[in-house]
Amino acid sequence: MHYDYLVLGSGIAGLYAALLAKKYGSTCVLTKGPVKESNSKYAQGGIAAALGSKDDPDIHLADTIRAGMNLCDLHAVEILVNEAPNRIQQLANLGVPFDMQNGTFALGHEAAHSYPRIIHAGGDKTGEAIETIMVRKVENAGIRILDCHTATELLIDKRRAAGVKALTPENKIISITANWIILATGGAGRLYSVTTNPEVSTGDGLALAYRTGAALRDMEFIQFHPTALSIPSAPAFLLTEAMRGEGGILRNPINGNRFMPDHHPEAELAGRDIVSRAIATEMNRHETDHVLLDISHLNSEFIMQRFPGAYDHCKRYNIDITADPIPVAPAAHYIMGGVLTDINGHTTIPGLMACGEVANNAVHGANRLASNSLLETVVFSQRAIESSVIKENFNHATHEPQNILDLNINTSRIAPDIYTIQNLLSKNVGIVRNQESLLTAAKKIDSWSESIDNSDASSLALMNMTITAR
Repeated sequence: MHYDYLVLGSGIAGLYAALLAKKYGSTCVLTKGPVKESNSKYAQGGIAAALGSKDDPDIHLADTIRAGMNLCDLHAVEILVNEAPNRIQQLANLGVPFDMQNGTFALGHEAAHSYPRIIHAGGDKTGEAIETIMVRKVENAGIRILDCHTATELLIDKRRAAGVKALTPENKIISITANWIILATGGAGRLYSVTTNPEVSTGDGLALAYRTGAALRDMEFIQFHPTALSIPSAPAFLLTEAMRGEGGILRNPINGNRFMPDHHPEAELAGRDIVSRAIATEMNRHETDHVLLDISHLNSEFIMQRFPGAYDHCKRYNIDITADPIPVAPAAHYIMGGVLTDINGHTTIPGLMACGEVANNAVHGANRLASNSLLETVVFSQRAIESSVIKENFNHATHEPQNILDLNINTSRIAPDIYTIQNLLSKNVGIVRNQESLLTAAKKIDSWSESIDNSDASSLALMNMTITAR
């Protein structure tokens, strides 16, 4: 099989790139799970864009850089915030049913944003709403979809990415070649015991690129979402940032006292890293496994309209969020680092582009501003496709890789099992970390020496998780 464009991943970044690529040539989407399963689907909050009467892109830019601890690439952020309004309109034109108010986009408020600028759909079902439209558009466009296929190896021809080897559902290896490979495989939240990410988020694209020789950058910057539902034996469920943006209060589970004003002047509206550390501190101080998120003081009809997904999900566990405080704890959520790219998605390997969470163009710095992730997917996937049709020599991302630790790196070494990785990283590479904990984790990973068989999908995922963890 040969295509002009081969897209790896079926989140919003991959599907949007595939839709745009179809205008310029034959396109195929390859994804390791069902086409509708991705991290994008679970994004609740919305998409940030400076559309309010008092807002403007420069303020959005300042908020993004402040949240990113001044480690963002200024040019990348300028592109993100200035292209945001047009991308929102493009999504609306595709049929995304954004929530409206008085004939214009309804704007929500989230932590670390100076003004309400969060465009949302279905209340707290924005990712699902966009993903549903994208899947339908890709299917109707006649784009080839190879779901439940796992990319095992990038093919290189004359120093240029030329295709992939992939494992079929029947455990057969096939080769697919393409003029352009678009890496849109998402993040790696499953490296941690508690995460908001689906099971497919095992860092496959990161490891695939690394094994091929692509540079990775900022891999230490992992974002933990402060408020995931925390109930014993229940999976972590993201409780959107917008809950605090609309007035939600974090309380101590022992005495019910509000604690965020003691940690930061912006209280519950501080950045995710600040709120996550504050919650972890409170949990350690009082020896509890959660704190409480309380929105019961808000109007009940408003809560059910604005947060229908959270309301329905919590009701399954006999929690009525209109009346009851919700037990929450931080969970691994997003990786700011990834495959190094320029502002047009080009990696250090010609022919290989990356967009979405798997990519790193430094637009998020050390900490992503809430609701900039879905925005990034549509802004930079469009730039990648548009740059692919320009007939010129590209200035590929440049980087001098450095191995900070003097330890052996052997990509054939894998962990005994997934739970071993998750426990190790959760304990040593979590919200609060230091040199000692990082060295402990690195040396442990370096000690694993089991060989790997690429013909087995679960073993391949384990190897990818080990590489990404390292």
